[in-house]
Amino acid sequence: MAVINNVMALDVGSVRIGVAVSSLGAKIPRPLTTLINSNNIFDEINNLVISQDVQVIVVGLPRGMDGQITEQTKQTQNFVKKLQSNVKLPIYTQDEALTSHKAKEELDSRGKPYAKEDIDALAATYILDDFILDNAKKLEQEL
Repeated sequence: MAVINNVMALDVGSVRIGVAVSSLGAKIPRPLTTLINSNNIFDEINNLVISQDVQVIVVGLPRGMDGQITEQTKQTQNFVKKLQSNVKLPIYTQDEALTSHKAKEELDSRGKPYAKEDIDALAATYILDDFILDNAKKLEQEL
């Protein structure tokens, strides 16, 4: 039974991938970085897994407003399949409904300038927060 301390979330887009991390002990996700979704993305994710001592990855799964599968859902599912081939960790998906919208609203409320990359990384924290709330006890017991 592996001990899970650190979890990393990915908010996958066609151009950028927002990244957040959290320990299951603290349960407070924090934005880590935003990566460019390029040919070497899996090497970059592996480097973050090592540097952040990550044991689990969560990928935000987009769906339509009524929960339907969209083109973005299919693209993210394909990304997850490739990620599973390149990163040897448990990988989960988490509904990411409105996380980017929520991140933009939070950044707007701060009244300071921000970049699109900031939205992506903050959206990843919401994905991770939702995942931890939904699964922390299960993870602590099963893995």
